[in-house]
Amino acid sequence: MCGIHATLSPTTSPPNPNLPPDLRRCLRARGPDHFGQVDRRRRVQQRAGAGGTATDWSLRFTSTVLALRGDRVAPQPITDGSSGAMEGSVLCWNGEAWRVGGGDGGGGGGERVVGNDGEVVFARLVAAAGAGGGGGGVNAVLDVLRGIEGPFAFVYYDAAAGRVFFGRDRLGRRSLLMAPTGHGGLALCSVAGKAEEGWREVEADGIYVVTVGEEASPERYDWAVGEDAADFVSGIGMFNRALPTSCFQLTPDSPSVVTLKEQLLESLRLRVLNIPLPPLSSTDGTTRVAVLFSGGLDCTVLARLCHDILDADQAIDLLNVAFENPRVVAQLQKENSDLSDFYEACPDRITGRRSFAELQKVCPGRAFHFVAVNVPYTETQAHRQQVISLIRPHNTEMDLSIAYALYFASRGQGFSNETPGSPPIPYRSPARVLLSGLGADELFGGYSRHPSAFQQRGYPGLIDELLLDVGRLGKRNLGRDDRVLAHWGKEVRFPFLDERLVSSAIGTPAWEKCDFENGEDVSGVEAGKRVLRLLALELGMGTVAMEKKRAIQFGARTAKMESGKVKGTTLIS
Repeated sequence: MCGIHATLSPTTSPPNPNLPPDLRRCLRARGPDHFGQVDRRRRVQQRAGAGGTATDWSLRFTSTVLALRGDRVAPQPITDGSSGAMEGSVLCWNGEAWRVGGGDGGGGGGERVVGNDGEVVFARLVAAAGAGGGGGGVNAVLDVLRGIEGPFAFVYYDAAAGRVFFGRDRLGRRSLLMAPTGHGGLALCSVAGKAEEGWREVEADGIYVVTVGEEASPERYDWAVGEDAADFVSGIGMFNRALPTSCFQLTPDSPSVVTLKEQLLESLRLRVLNIPLPPLSSTDGTTRVAVLFSGGLDCTVLARLCHDILDADQAIDLLNVAFENPRVVAQLQKENSDLSDFYEACPDRITGRRSFAELQKVCPGRAFHFVAVNVPYTETQAHRQQVISLIRPHNTEMDLSIAYALYFASRGQGFSNETPGSPPIPYRSPARVLLSGLGADELFGGYSRHPSAFQQRGYPGLIDELLLDVGRLGKRNLGRDDRVLAHWGKEVRFPFLDERLVSSAIGTPAWEKCDFENGEDVSGVEAGKRVLRLLALELGMGTVAMEKKRAIQFGARTAKMESGKVKGTTLIS
């Protein structure tokens, strides 16, 4: 995880030599291991011809680094060391390149990246730009970017051609914002901070290119290319719209269940193995991974599969948040005057402890740390403005209530292995990699609207709803979540949103993921996300397989803290 900031501006409106303090602080919070900044200058001849005037443009690139790849801290921005101080190409890289060179990033070909991925990507970009001739080839650079598998946001300056490429991966798993700066200038940043206005999210619908000195809007290039590219979902692949021709019932032995397990294991291997210790670390390194843990189906399956992958001496932290919601606490105390611990009465705390107990039972010998993150109302209020700043340009009450839960979970400060009635043990998770189960509901039919769509229009209605959800993954909340979770020097990884897993899931017929026609079948699990529920059964977690879907803001009780009448769409005052 890293922080990116870049400005392109004519020298008549040069960038401030110093970042605004709040923005600098937020970028350093994302990347505590290194802060770097480089400048470039480019003279642009006006289109009037040889007799026209020339304008100097100033480019400033800033990166902060959270070192999670390779055996050392690789400084950023990454530059061409052979060039002069104000020349040469530059890359600001935020994310992970698991594989490169696949051609489409959707799961075909590609070689595993060993060592620091940012340096590997930069070398390929520079080589592609140089091979293009005439100051660099746009298509060659685009091919490199399209061949990357993994979550990332980037800004790449091709010095020879005077072009800046920028964007977010095709699923939008990393944040990148943009804002005009006047006189045709442009600013790009991982976070908005408090000082500047006009920020909007860079869409995850393609790769953007702007030529230094041209005031036209950046040109967008689609992630997918080819005859069928227009029909691809998120630039990854075609959605299977087939309808069943006969009765079908999912079982634990069904091919889609077996395939899902194999792909989740492969996705997790990329994300939880070979995580380096933090620079100058004082910890023993036995805990490097934490799960954002509500106790629900998605996150608990991830924790269970991590047990099959990690060495026996590696502990896994389970971060479970519960909030003091004054409105709910007042109601609980009215109903039960003897209530001594309202945190333990939170729905996600109850579910979390139940799933934790099942994990301990089926994974003997594994050290799972259940981290009870209890957030008093006063602390929520103390951090309110910081959270509002991080979620910008999102600005609704629902955004804020979801962000509260993610923000304090990422901090990882609570009580470890606490059980009701036992003395609390203060604990702060040292893990810098967080796992999230996000994506499972969209891919496998986990929302309440999915069975509703099936009831109204059968499989055609269900398919349309699933297609809608998967297609807008990159447009909704991933950028917001990245800004909030990364604030504590952590990187969130989404095993369900691995490109190869997504490609397989959208290519699987709907009835092999959630066969609503069979209702609650002989397996005893509901139809929503049945393929994942059956996997949980196969993994020995019968209780987890039965867990119902619950939105995080209600499970952790961050919703409607002051008034029960506030709507999620209400703008933050």
